[in-house]
Amino acid sequence: MTAPEIGAFVVGAGIAGLAAALELQSTTREILVIDASDRPGGMLRTDHVSGYVVERGPNTVQVKAPMLALMRRLELDKRLIPAEPESRTRHLYQDGRLQRVPLSPLALAGSGLLSGRGKLRLLAEPFLRRGDASNESVAEFVGRRLGPEVVTRLVGPFLTGLYAGNEQQLGADAVFPGLTDLERRHRSLVIGGLLSATRRRPRGLRGTYSTADGLGPFARHLSGLLVEPPALGTRVTGVRLEGQHWQVSVAGATGAQRFRTRRVVIATPAYDAAEILSGVGSQISDTLASVEYAPIVSVPLGVDPEQVRERISGFGFLIPREAGLSLLGCLFMSRLFPNRAPKGSELLQCMLGGVRWREAVELPDEVVIQQAIGDLETTLGLRAEPKRLGVARWRRAIPQPGRAHARQIAAVREALGKLPGIALAGSYLDGVGVSDTLASGVRAAREVNESVA
Repeated sequence: MTAPEIGAFVVGAGIAGLAAALELQSTTREILVIDASDRPGGMLRTDHVSGYVVERGPNTVQVKAPMLALMRRLELDKRLIPAEPESRTRHLYQDGRLQRVPLSPLALAGSGLLSGRGKLRLLAEPFLRRGDASNESVAEFVGRRLGPEVVTRLVGPFLTGLYAGNEQQLGADAVFPGLTDLERRHRSLVIGGLLSATRRRPRGLRGTYSTADGLGPFARHLSGLLVEPPALGTRVTGVRLEGQHWQVSVAGATGAQRFRTRRVVIATPAYDAAEILSGVGSQISDTLASVEYAPIVSVPLGVDPEQVRERISGFGFLIPREAGLSLLGCLFMSRLFPNRAPKGSELLQCMLGGVRWREAVELPDEVVIQQAIGDLETTLGLRAEPKRLGVARWRRAIPQPGRAHARQIAAVREALGKLPGIALAGSYLDGVGVSDTLASGVRAAREVNESVA
C-alpha cells in the first residue's frame, strides 16, 4: 500500500517547529506537525499558581529581526509586551553584595566591577593584533581580546544566565559569532563595532518581552494558527530518502504509519534529531548526538518584599561561579511584567543546576528548594519563609556548544544541503534564546522550499 503524501512534515511542535510550520503554511498545503509531548510549545510552559503567573521554562524573549518579521506577518506583534523600564537595571553578586551591571562603557569605567588594571587592559583592545578564534573557548577569546577580569567578572556570569554553562568550555565561534567575525574582518572588536554601527540592517525590538499571559499561552496561540493542529503524543521513528521523496515513519496511539513528503523539517533537540537521522548518515547522526546539554531546575518563590534586606528591583541578578553558591541567578519576574504576583508579593524565579551543579536535577524538591532559599538568604537577605510554587526540571535544557561546534554544525548543514527537501531547526544551531530558536525554524522552512523548487 502506497504511503499517503503530504506537502510538508515538521517534527517537533516547540517554538522552532511552530515557526517552521507557519512559514511553510504560507506556500505549502497539507502540513503535518507532530510532537511526542502532550502540548505544543516545547519548553515554553506557563502555570497559574495561587495568583502567581509562573514560567516553567524560558521567562523572557528578546525579539530579534526574524522573529519580529514573522510576528508582524502574522499580526501578532501587538501581543508582545515590553518589560518595565526598571528591567534595564541588572545586578551581579560579587564581593559579597549585589552590584549593578554597567550598560555602557562610561558606566563601566565608573563602576567597581573591574579593577583599574582591568579597565586599562580593556582599553588596550583596539591596539592588539588579530588572533585566531576558530578553536578557542569563550574564555580564551574574550581573555585575549579584553582581559581576564572581563571573563570572570562579566562574561562568565552572563553565560551562566544564558547557557547555564562554563566559559572555559563553550566555543567562541558558536556563542559569540558576531564578535569573532568582527576580529576576522576588522582586527579589533571596538573598531569593527564602530564600523558595523553605520550599516543598515533589519532590526528587532529593543529590550525584553513576554505576553500578558506568559510564553506558554503564546506558543499555544501560534499552534492555533495552523490549519491542522499538531499531532501530539506521536513520534518519528525514522526517515529515509526514496527518489525525490522522504519516507517518514511515525508511531502514535493509533499505531505505526508511514508518510511520503518532499519537505521535512526536524525541529527537535539534537539528540532526538540524531536518532531520527540515524538511517540517513552516521556522520550526521554522530555529530548531533555529541551535542551536550546542561540541566536546569527552576524554583519559583513568592516573597514578601518587606522580608528581604536588599530591595527587589530591576531584572534580577546572576552569580559567578567563583562565589561558591549553587544558585545560578534569580529573576524578579513581578518587577518585569504586570500581574505576575498577588498584590504585596514578589515573584522570584530561581535557577539552579547547569554545568555547575548537574546533580541538582535528580535531587528531591525539598533539597533544591532549601538550597535556593539558603542562597537567597545570602544574596538578598531573605528573612522569612517564601511561598513555594513548585519545581520544574529540565534534564537536557540548554545546549552547550563547544570549540568545534560551529564547524561541526556547518558540516552537518552542508551534508544535508546535498539532499533534497530536508533541514534542521532548534536551539543547538544558531543560539539558545527563544528568538534565535524561532528564527532557526523560519530558516529551515525556507531552505526546504528552496531545495525542492
